[in-house]
Amino acid sequence: MSAPLTTQPNGSANGTSTPNSTTKHPVICVFCGASPGTSPAHLAAARDLAQALHASNAHLVYGGGTVGLMGELAKTLVSLSGPQAVHGIIPRALMRFERNTDPNGESIEALEKVIDESKFGRTTIVPDMHTRKHMMAQEVIAGGEGSGFVALSGGYGTLEELMEVVTWNQLGIHEKGVVVFNVEGYWDGLLEWVRKAVETGFVGEGNKGIMVEAKTAEEVVEKLRGYRNAEGRFKLSWGEK
Repeated sequence: MSAPLTTQPNGSANGTSTPNSTTKHPVICVFCGASPGTSPAHLAAARDLAQALHASNAHLVYGGGTVGLMGELAKTLVSLSGPQAVHGIIPRALMRFERNTDPNGESIEALEKVIDESKFGRTTIVPDMHTRKHMMAQEVIAGGEGSGFVALSGGYGTLEELMEVVTWNQLGIHEKGVVVFNVEGYWDGLLEWVRKAVETGFVGEGNKGIMVEAKTAEEVVEKLRGYRNAEGRFKLSWGEK
């Protein structure tokens, strides 16, 4: 498990507030694929989510990719809210695969010099996956009302990131909402697994609602804004967070 999560003060570099503001922006971390998927509905959902984030004055923190759903979400929100509304955090090793480039082409050092922040927002390059996830979670925790975590469609990495923040919520490491944006039933199997896990006694009845479903982009924002923590969460102390 990563080091304890720490809340950042108002006016921090993550863009959750400006030096003269008294109200912090919601910060929404979106996990999603570096692929577009086979149905156009997934790219459309990424664009719709960007529209909903813009309408709610939310800032985005995400995995820093410029391809697939990640790229579509980031560039759409930048076009609406400006580069300051988007922060991508990407491990150096993934630069070749999650940025819009030939995996066998330019060196990673060269890629670092050509990041177009005017199109995809601010990018932070980190050494490993744990640092990426820790930084994303810190920004959400430091965000204003309505901050939380969202899973769009994606692969193994998206699922792993989603389940980690679900587990962290259950353990009391954070208190932010977790929403799955269920496009064309993509997450139906996962939601059925939760029901089965509760039924068979591996997830407590009081924790079945940690992860909530949304079927539209507007509903994603609404579910985060109205999120209530599950009654069965473990009241554990993890130090400063």
